[in-house]
Parts: sequence; C-alpha cells; structure tokens
Amino acid sequence: MKKLLGRIADYIRETDKVLLSMCIFASLLGAVMVMSATNYTGTAKQFFVQIGALVIGLIAVVVISAFTDYETLTKFWPLYAVLSIGLVVLTFFIGYAPPGTDDKAWLLLPGGITFQPAELLKIAFILTFAKHVSLLGDNIPLHHVLLLCLHGVVPCALIHFQGDDGSALVLAVIFIVMLFAAGVKMRYFAIGASLAAVASPIAWFLVLNDSQRNRFISLFHIEDNLYGDGWQQWRARIAMANGGFFGKGLFRGDYVQSNQVPEGHNDFMFASIGEELGMLGAICVVILLSAICIRILYIAHICGNKMGKIICCGVFGMLAIQSILNIGMCVSLLPVIGITLPFFSAGGSSLVCTFLGIGLVVNVYMHRGGRIIYLHEDNY
Repeated sequence: MKKLLGRIADYIRETDKVLLSMCIFASLLGAVMVMSATNYTGTAKQFFVQIGALVIGLIAVVVISAFTDYETLTKFWPLYAVLSIGLVVLTFFIGYAPPGTDDKAWLLLPGGITFQPAELLKIAFILTFAKHVSLLGDNIPLHHVLLLCLHGVVPCALIHFQGDDGSALVLAVIFIVMLFAAGVKMRYFAIGASLAAVASPIAWFLVLNDSQRNRFISLFHIEDNLYGDGWQQWRARIAMANGGFFGKGLFRGDYVQSNQVPEGHNDFMFASIGEELGMLGAICVVILLSAICIRILYIAHICGNKMGKIICCGVFGMLAIQSILNIGMCVSLLPVIGITLPFFSAGGSSLVCTFLGIGLVVNVYMHRGGRIIYLHEDNY
C-alpha cells in the first residue's frame, strides 16, 4: 500500500494539474448543461452517460500518461490505423443513424450504447501522422510532402464517403496544423492553397450536395428561410438573445426547457448555454476552451522533442477547430455542419476520445525533460 500511494503521489506531482483541472471543470459543467438541456425528457440518462464518459476518459488519461511514453505509443501505429479505419469501414455495412441525423456514422453496441468511430480515428490519425513525420527529419523534400498529403487524404476521404463531412473537415484541419508544426516549407502551403482555390468551384458543384450548399447560402438571409435551412440557427439566435447578459438560470431557459432549441444538448449546446447562463456564461466558456488550447500549445512549446510537439499541435487543432466551428455555427457566422462543442456537448464517445487526446498531451508534458515515472515499475 505504501508503494502504491508513493506512485500515485509521484503521478500527481508530475502530471499537468492545470490542464486536467480545466478539462475536468469543463466536462462537469458540460454534464450539468446536458442535464438541463435534456430536462424536458423527464430523464437524466444523458447526464449519467456524460459522467460515465468522464470517468472512463480520466482513467484513459492515467493509463496513457503513466504507464509508457508517447514515443513507445507511436510504435504501435499499425494497430491504431487498422483498428480505427476498420471500425469506420464497418459503419458502411452496419452503421447506425441516431434520431435526428441521416448519417449512419455510429455503431450500435449492446445495451443501446452508440459509438462514433470517427472520434477514435482523429486520435489514431494524430498518433500515426506524428510517427510518419518523426521518421522524415527536419528537411522534408517534396516527394515526402506528397506522401504526407496522401496520409492526410485517406482518412478525410473515408469519413466524407461515410457522410460525416463535419468530422472530415476536423481531420483536414488537424492534418494542416500538424503539417505546419512539422516544419514543412511555406511554399508548399502556398501551392496547396492555390490548388484549393482553383478546386473550390468543383467542390461546390460536385462534392457538396444541395442541402450543404443551401446551408452556406442561407447564412446571408436566414430571415428569408426561417422554416427551412435557417431554422436551427434562427431558433439558436432567439434563445441566446432571450438569455441576455446574465441568463435565465439553469433549468429556466424558456426555449431550452421547451425543446425549442434544435439539438440543444448536442450541436447547439452553446445556444443553450447562452440562454441559461447568458452572454457572461458563454464568454466564460469561450475563455475556458481558449485557455485549454493555449495550455496545450504551451506544452508543445516546452517539449524538446519534435514528435511530442506535433502530437500536442494535433490535439490543439482538433479542439480549436471543433470549438470554432460549433460556436460559429450557433451564432450564425458559419453554416450548420454537425460538430459538437468539446467537453460540453452530449456524446459519450466524443468525450472519451477527447480525453484520449488530453492523455497524449499529458504524456508529452510528463516526458518533456526526461522526468518520467512509470507506475508499474518498482522504484521504491
């Protein structure tokens, strides 16, 4: 018992308590908001799902960060690649579409539990891409840049054909951020941006469907399409305006409690926060998410290992772009794209996989300067 307590004390001393405290607080607040946003259903099931996912996520953080180092973790990249891609492919055959969505991007597990493989694919991609980049050294020639691009295109294309373009976009941003962190020359980014600009009309007419195009178009005249593609954002705007500066209070939002905020516990959680916690609460959530992202970038900065930096930047890219897309969607600055707000939106698999990413960052922090502990070793 003395040895175990000593090892636990070592872990607590060495881990990043600042990052974990912010993530735990955000998740607990998110669980309370989920309970409030689903109060109209008469059940607290989704609240307990969030708490269960938080517990599993924290266990995952400890396992990932305490028992090995990130360089050893990346050695098993073929396992992550096969498992994550295999689960996504499985959705093409036995995929499940929860109520409110047409995308069969989930797997239905025993007990009615759903799991979204795309969430796991994001974490697997961060690990496999970091390993790929670490093998190339500091000066990355053009032919290796093309191979890195192929590495990024495969999971993005797979998720696109699955029908989850929101997750595909998140993966694309993770790829770009990690590519930038890898030290790829800016001229390659300039070439890529030019090609993207040229290809954008093709993507608009051939890749996006009518519904997706209408979501962009409706941003410019939501009031003219209140009962069509502008419906969700219109209701979100009304709810947030109703909250004022200080909010109506938990379980007291007129629109949230009457289920008039579409997906108010999930994609439009930020709108629910805006009504019940007000503009002040919404600003605090933005500050909290920003602080988490900044802390991750700080860990990337103090890490002396290129692979560790790239892993942190990948997790940063994942959390930052999801936050930007979700909040932008709720305030009608960006089209509705079906992206959850990290730590706050309902979704067990999303929260667990988010903590998997946090576990990787904590792992980098604990091994940043050779100060490492392994709970399975007898150092006492």
